[in-house]
Amino acid sequence: MIRVVAFDAYGTLLDFNSAAAGCADALGDKTALVSELWRRKQLEYTWLRSLMDRHADFRRVTADALDFALEAAGIADRTVAPRMLALYDRLAPYPHAAETLATCRGMGLATCVLSNGTPDMLTAGLSSAGLAEGLDAVLSIESVGVYKPRQNVYRLVCDRFDTIPPEVAFVSANGWDVAGAAAFGFRVAWINRAGAPLERLPAGPAATLDSLAGLTDVIARWRDED
Repeated sequence: MIRVVAFDAYGTLLDFNSAAAGCADALGDKTALVSELWRRKQLEYTWLRSLMDRHADFRRVTADALDFALEAAGIADRTVAPRMLALYDRLAPYPHAAETLATCRGMGLATCVLSNGTPDMLTAGLSSAGLAEGLDAVLSIESVGVYKPRQNVYRLVCDRFDTIPPEVAFVSANGWDVAGAAAFGFRVAWINRAGAPLERLPAGPAATLDSLAGLTDVIARWRDED
């Protein structure tokens, strides 16, 4: 029986592209390129640092990835990076995020975020987006010092709520995160907004949606099936 719904933050509840969009005046026709490079390098650096046992928190990783993206895109304006990093603490929520959290709670489910973000980044971002009040817990990988998809990261949810993996519904827009959570034993919903192909990894989603709309119907069905 599903007891807890755990959400990824960046890309799932919070739109990371909104930071670059907020600096479109400086980025111009390179706005989309910078946003894509930034996100890709941010994730690559989390994986590489985990493999190298050279942890740095997500704020540092995010800043390093942005430096790379701006240089690669040929953006020389030194005022852009501080602006974009400040906007990262005020990312826009995706549609249906607040309503989904409220509906989950109305179903008697505990809700949480499990994220690579630092505690202060998550507090700022979720509060700014109006999502903090819909969560029972905000869990950061900083408590274990290694990034997703290491399996002990997902265990943080079970430890916090005194539950077991099959009792957790995990929600992410990131295919690699979906695979990691499913491998741990969570029942996973993939928010596949881009229509991406399924990752070729050992585990995958139990359900795939193109937005957060309809997620609670999926979770209700899973509860009925148990």
